[in-house]
Order: sequence, then structure tokens, then C-alpha cells
Amino acid sequence: MRPKSIRPNQPKNNFSRDNGAPKVGDWVDRETAGCRFADLRLERRFGKLLGQMSEHVGATVPFACQDWANTKAAYRFFGNKRVNEADILAGHFEATRSRMAAVDGRVFVLHDTTSFSYQREDDSDLGELNHFRSRRGKETETAVTRGMLMHSSLVVTPEGLPLGLAAIKFWTRREFKGCNAAKRRINPTRVCIEGKESYRWLENLRQATALAGKAEHCVHIADRESDIYELFCTAAELKTHFLVRTCVDRLATDGSCTIAAEMKKAPKRGMHRLMVKDKSGESSEAVLEIKYRRIRVLPPIGKQSQYPALTLTVLHAVERGTPKNREKIEWKLITDLSVKSLAEAIEKLEWYAMRWKIETFHKILKSGCRVEESKLRTAERLVNLIAVCCVLSWRVFWMTMAQRSDPQASPLLALTEVELLLLDEITAARRGPASKNTTLADYLQSIARLGGYLARAHDSPPGNIVMWRGLSRLTDIQLGFAIGVTFVGN
Repeated sequence: MRPKSIRPNQPKNNFSRDNGAPKVGDWVDRETAGCRFADLRLERRFGKLLGQMSEHVGATVPFACQDWANTKAAYRFFGNKRVNEADILAGHFEATRSRMAAVDGRVFVLHDTTSFSYQREDDSDLGELNHFRSRRGKETETAVTRGMLMHSSLVVTPEGLPLGLAAIKFWTRREFKGCNAAKRRINPTRVCIEGKESYRWLENLRQATALAGKAEHCVHIADRESDIYELFCTAAELKTHFLVRTCVDRLATDGSCTIAAEMKKAPKRGMHRLMVKDKSGESSEAVLEIKYRRIRVLPPIGKQSQYPALTLTVLHAVERGTPKNREKIEWKLITDLSVKSLAEAIEKLEWYAMRWKIETFHKILKSGCRVEESKLRTAERLVNLIAVCCVLSWRVFWMTMAQRSDPQASPLLALTEVELLLLDEITAARRGPASKNTTLADYLQSIARLGGYLARAHDSPPGNIVMWRGLSRLTDIQLGFAIGVTFVGN
């Protein structure tokens, strides 16, 4: 077992403001307080690197580090054999645990898988993601996209505030080479789950539930890729809950029929109306017919000796008619939670709609932090870089949603003392001196204005793009302020 560095769990550099807010350390200290690297110097380097990259979201490593000494140290950190993604994210997981503990009632754990593609030589240790064939005259060329996959689990409140990541798994297709060929010879339902990529869903389910502490308060939400019977059994074993979109027509009741046949006989429980936008951005009303039924669901035939039958709730919401310029809404959900009324069925639909937030997190990671533009050569270095950017992406997402879910919160939860003072000066130059009762929403809107947000009366709340642009501009202003103070001091 490798030695662990020793440091107190309490954040350092505490400060307080005159508005009576509790003492809160810098956000970097809070997200790294639970890290335990093999060497204390690695721990310090990680804290410094996270701060540097947070000041230049989406920039290259040399631009974020500003000089060759820090850039070289960053590359050495990413390539260090004693550093891995578990070490980098350990502190963030602990911070997520504390934020989950502060929430009364349910929290939602959103699960999804995404891929990162890179252009590398054939001898790269990155696995193959896809093959593309293109024709040039009479010749056919095959192009290979190389990269890695990441399965992430994001914790959000019922109001949509992201509390942080609860689990992350990285892998390449090299680890499962030959798995698809085996499925052509063997019924896929008979293949052991431990030998499939989908085993990552079970691993994250276990890790996220253990992190929460209160398993019964967690609802794990995912799309059709998570329709895995082993996942249902694992959730029952952990005494936690799940709500997933189903794509498999499983055997039901005594095995003489399927779920689809049972749901055809289920009565319509009611209607639900909601406004949706088409591809051109125009809103229209969608009318959903809702059915739900409690059904005894059987495991796959090849695994009935390994797993028990489960009594689950199946919920169907199908849109009437055929809409224009968008896909028809047709949600088929399955959950271990009971649904006894139309109101409870609509509630579950609203919970599943939260799943899109993890798509937004992945968008910030790719478009905001630009992790796919990195030139690092090896999979290990890229994984370490992506792990750092995961923390940055969560912070941008959290700041975007915080002003919507808790606009009256203390600004110290998201910003440092220097950032608040600079924003006060910027606001004073435009609208006069800031009030002592300025809330987090006010400061975050000032940051969004720096990123191009107009804040007109009928504008929707600022999104992630203007937030990361505003943060970058605020960093430039902060850097100019620091240089000015140094110049005056000398």
C-alpha cells in the first residue's frame, strides 16, 4: 500500500465578509480537501493546477499555466505514474458527499456514458471508437476514430442544482476487444455482465449509493442504455431506487406474456399537457396519454437461476398525433417506485426530464473545457486531464443553476473575496454602488454580463456558455488588477 500524505481536512485561507456570512474557504480548497495523493507535493501541485485551469476555462494547458515552469510541472503531473483519476476526484467526491448530506429529502443521481475522440496514430494506446468508410474515386478508404469512453454519475437536487459528481469510470475499447464477436456466437443475454462495458453502470450505481449514505433517498435516473436487469437487482440489493427508460420487452407475470402485452391491456389513466419546442425553436402543446401498471418482471431466460423476479412499475407516456419538425414523444419508463395516481405518474415524468442535465454537463466538458482538443499523447494523461476538467465543468454548471434554484444564497458559496470586490467595482461603474444585501444571483448575473448576457426584462436566465465566457473575462480583469497593484507597490 502506498503512503498517504497527511494534511488537515479543514479548508485553508478562510475569510468572512461583513454581511455575516459563515467563514468559507476558496472553492479550490473545498474541492481538494479530501484528496490523498502519494506525495504531498503532488497534492499541492494539483491544487495549484486546478486554480490555474479554472481561471482559463477552455484554454490550453500552456495558456492556463502562463509560463514554462508551471506548464512543465502540469505535464509532469498528468504523466506521473503515481497519479490517477481516483486521486484527482477523491476530494470532489467528498465535497459532493457533504453537499448531499445537507439536502433534506430525495436527490437524483443522473447516469450517462459519453465518448471522447482523438486523432492519433495506429500505435496509440487509445481504443477504436468507430470505423468510417469513404470513397475516393475507385478506392475505398477506412478511417478509424480513436478515443475513450467515460461513464459519469451527477447528483442533482429536485430543483435542478448539481451537487457534484458521485462516480466516474474511464475505459477504452481495447479492454473489451472480442466482446462483440462473442455476442455473435452467444445470446447476449447469457453473457456475464462483468465481461461487458455495461458493467460500468453497476459499478457507478454502487459507488454513488455508498457516497450518498442514505440509499433510500437516492433515485438513479438513466436512459435506455441502462435497461439492464442486473442493474434492477443491484438497486434492490442496495435498497435504493431507480427510474430508467426501457427498450427491452421483458417476460412478465408467469412468463406467458411480455411487458408490452400487459401494457396494452392497461387502461388510460389520464392526460398530461406540456409545452415543447421543435427544431426551429417554436413552442407547441403536446398532449400525452398516460398509462401505468405494477407488473411482475422476470429476468432473461439464460439468467433466471441467478436473479429473482421483481415487481416493478411500468409507465408509458405517448403523445397523441404526429407533430411537425420534431420527434414524437414516447416515453416508456420502468421503476421500483410505486405509482398510485395520475399526479404521481406526472411527477415521475418530471423526474426523468432531469436526465438531460447530465447531457448539459458533458456539453460543458467538451465545448467549454474543450477536452477533445488536447494534444496529450497517452490515455493515462488524457484521463487525468479530463478528471481535472470534470471538476471545472461541474463548477460552471453549478454557478449557472445556483441563481435559478437558490437566488438568495450567499455569494461566498461560489466566489472568492477578490472576485466579489472586482464585481462590486464593475457594478458600481455601471449602476452605482452595490448593496450590502447583494445575493449570489446578482453576482452571477454580473459575471454573465461579462460573457455577453444582456439581462433584458424578458430574457431567460443566463446559460452555461455566457457563464464560462464571463468567468474567463473576470479572470483577465483579476489578472490586470493584480499586475496593477504590483506595479503601484513597486
